[in-house]
Amino acid sequence: MPRRPDPVSRARHRALGRDLFNYTWSLLDRPRRTAAEDDEMLHAAHASRYHWGHGAGGRERAIGEWQLARVYAVLGRAEPATFHARRSLALARRHHLSAFYVAYGWEALARAAAVAGDARGRDRHLTAARKLLPKVRAPDERRLLETDLDAIARRQ
Repeated sequence: MPRRPDPVSRARHRALGRDLFNYTWSLLDRPRRTAAEDDEMLHAAHASRYHWGHGAGGRERAIGEWQLARVYAVLGRAEPATFHARRSLALARRHHLSAFYVAYGWEALARAAAVAGDARGRDRHLTAARKLLPKVRAPDERRLLETDLDAIARRQ
């Protein structure tokens, strides 16, 4: 069966990916979510990654995979969190993204390991992420990364 042309423009895919990413983040930020909101958050994260896959570059794809890993970790689902964390890290490396994005790939793996109860894996991934901190040039990005890494390290 021949492929039909995509009815959505690249620019529209990019905008939908961004908007859905931000919507997902607004759900992640809620202190309490209903089961329906958890489902909505998961579907929005997948939709964001889908649209970024069609309208954006490697950076957005890596970020989309990272967000999926984060959502699955928040939902306590270690296996898909690990799957998407690995994809995020691989994309960050493949597209030669800055240390910030590579470190966040390791952060996602550490978070997934923590959810799985794998303290050794968590610590190994935290160490890999922390090694990249000196290469993260923007102070606000470094602080954000340190805060997230510290939160994972405190989680027992």
